[in-house]
Amino acid sequence: MTDTISDYLTRVRNAIKANHRVVEVPASNLKKEITKILFEKGYILNYKFDDAGNQQGVIKIALKYHPVTKQPAIRGLQRISKPGLRKYSGVDLMPRVLNGLGIAILSTSKGVMTDKEARKENVGGEVLCYVY
Repeated sequence: MTDTISDYLTRVRNAIKANHRVVEVPASNLKKEITKILFEKGYILNYKFDDAGNQQGVIKIALKYHPVTKQPAIRGLQRISKPGLRKYSGVDLMPRVLNGLGIAILSTSKGVMTDKEARKENVGGEVLCYVY
């Protein structure tokens, strides 16, 4: 496995397409931070970090669906910066996802944050993914 973030996003995307309620992903510190951002912004229902089973640990993510229409809260997950081609963005050229309706998750020198938080903190960084 060379790109663990892409694997994380693919597992969540596949679980949404199969209408699963919970998806399990191998844990890492970067994936934990991305999961926290998805929870804070309302894209997932809940999450739990399980470190008891093995050394690496597992992230259990409860996916969020609309109660009546059963539409998922996450419409799209798109990996931007890949191991073969890293994408970096400064503050002045920060991406806006769906004209501000979605979020871009960035890895900055001040930690993992959304594009709006990065503009507020006046930092740029590596654009990990788009969520909308």
